[in-house]
Amino acid sequence: MKVLVVDDSKLARLSLMKVLDEYISKENCIQAANGEEAVSQMNEHKPLLVFLDLTMPIMDGYEALPKLLQSNPKAQVIVVSADIQESAQIKVLELGAKLHVKKPISAQKMQDIFKILQEK
Repeated sequence: MKVLVVDDSKLARLSLMKVLDEYISKENCIQAANGEEAVSQMNEHKPLLVFLDLTMPIMDGYEALPKLLQSNPKAQVIVVSADIQESAQIKVLELGAKLHVKKPISAQKMQDIFKILQEK
């Protein structure tokens, strides 16, 4: 399964990919630094799982989310953000995200995410 990790912080992307390493091989992880790159990567690779930051330059996660799902309706998008306000959570879920989780994602949290995704 291909996974797309989207965050404007290279450190945040690498950190998330390190935690993902237990579930997904590195060659199946694709990176994007903003929403525009994410949409391009989605069109090219059609990943089934996306970890998406909200606050990014060029195109933020709110704008990218519906475009990602339009390109690949089977994709499951997990929003990973420092913005944990209830309004942000509601908005991303309404836009089609499966989950909204707070940065950073620990190994335990990643395990919980995969368990929840298997149940959905």
